[in-house]
Amino acid sequence: MKSEFINVASHELRTPIQPILGLSVVLRPKMQDKQQREYLDIVIRNAKRLLRLTEAILDVTKIESKSLMIKKERFDLKEKIQNVINDIASQTGDNPNVKISFIEPKDPIYVEADKSRIYQVISNILTNAIKFTKEGTISVTAEKKDHNSVVVGIKDNGPGIDPIVMQQLFTKFTTKSPSNDTQTGTGLGLYICKSIVEAHGGMIWAENKESSRSGDNSDAERRGGATFYFSIPTIVN
Repeated sequence: MKSEFINVASHELRTPIQPILGLSVVLRPKMQDKQQREYLDIVIRNAKRLLRLTEAILDVTKIESKSLMIKKERFDLKEKIQNVINDIASQTGDNPNVKISFIEPKDPIYVEADKSRIYQVISNILTNAIKFTKEGTISVTAEKKDHNSVVVGIKDNGPGIDPIVMQQLFTKFTTKSPSNDTQTGTGLGLYICKSIVEAHGGMIWAENKESSRSGDNSDAERRGGATFYFSIPTIVN
């Protein structure tokens, strides 16, 4: 009964969110007053957060009821990664000190997977990387392994993941947000990513890079950052 209620409630929540977002986006360019545009931006930003939360809850109910559908098709993963980066790059607009660098493999990497779900995984990890990188470069890599799998890596330039959080990073309601962050999130994103990747027969994990000290700048500590990896099978050409 609880699962059914959550499923119905999540679907019902999406109905009013869509017109709020759609009409707000249409209305914004017509506003001449700067303060009114700022108020509308708050509405749009929070409506998007509410939509993401609703979709996350729907995904979790599908995962727990074992009804998460994976619709596989053949596509070039390298091209899909570039599409995600292009779509998300605008999120760094408020912080010109953050760059996204995709170290592209020379050849296409063909996989048979669910395009929208793989997009969701890359987008979630990349969005987290942007959130935790105040300045520097977020590096994205894709490397074929053993001719039958590909490993995608996304390295941020943030403070890294707390060791306590690392132990349960991909479980529900776990977040690596700092304690002073007012937008800590639900901790559902990485749990959903793990379920999607494993449904494709792959793996997902994260590693911290050890912080180092430099002789320059009075031995100021350099942040090591964290790298998230996931692997999925490739198509043997």
